[in-house]
Amino acid sequence: MRRLDQLLSSLGYCSRREAVALVKAGRVRQNDVVLTKADQKVDPHAITLDGEPLDAPDGLLAMLHKPVGYVCTHGDGEGPTIYELLPDQWLRRNPAVTSVGRLDKETSGLLLVTDIGSLVHRFTSPKAEVEKVYLAELDRDLDPQLVEIFARGDLMLRSEDKPCLPAKLEIVSARTARLTITEGRYHQVRRMFASQGWHVEKLHRERFGPHALADLAEGEWRMIPVESRPG
Repeated sequence: MRRLDQLLSSLGYCSRREAVALVKAGRVRQNDVVLTKADQKVDPHAITLDGEPLDAPDGLLAMLHKPVGYVCTHGDGEGPTIYELLPDQWLRRNPAVTSVGRLDKETSGLLLVTDIGSLVHRFTSPKAEVEKVYLAELDRDLDPQLVEIFARGDLMLRSEDKPCLPAKLEIVSARTARLTITEGRYHQVRRMFASQGWHVEKLHRERFGPHALADLAEGEWRMIPVESRPG
């Protein structure tokens, strides 16, 4: 049970003061009964606003198909941000909605966004070894020996003192490869190919852990049901 005004404010619908006006206007109901006090304790799952249930009252987890050119930051000055693609209401939630890890400006594909701190840690902790799958287009024909080089677990990146964990490389076509990694180092995929003399011209993330883009259109988002979150 939570105070109604605090609940509506934390989910980004309004300020606590504005919640009073919503209640006075008869726009908030619990189990289809019009509520009259903004400070009363309520069941978040039984509340509707203008006839609609509250959006993810237990915390939000969604996948986003990030286009090239967008940055994973709340700040401005670097170009359009991924948060411009999300509902405005989400950006007023407390805790704040953030991306789980990042994709650089020139990389497209699957991002997870959430306001659940424990999920951010669970998906990004090195110990979790969550699989990330990327489709990369290279500047020249691939060498089949890269499959073994990436899989050995001894590949060193410049300015780092620990080798990359074993990665699975699948050569899809002469200059296209699918790479599965379980780490999240800075520009890791690009740097792995660069270490062997290849330049990544186009990079797209297809999967993050158990979640795949499937038919999600570029620039669109989709909620992930509570029951599909990792335990």
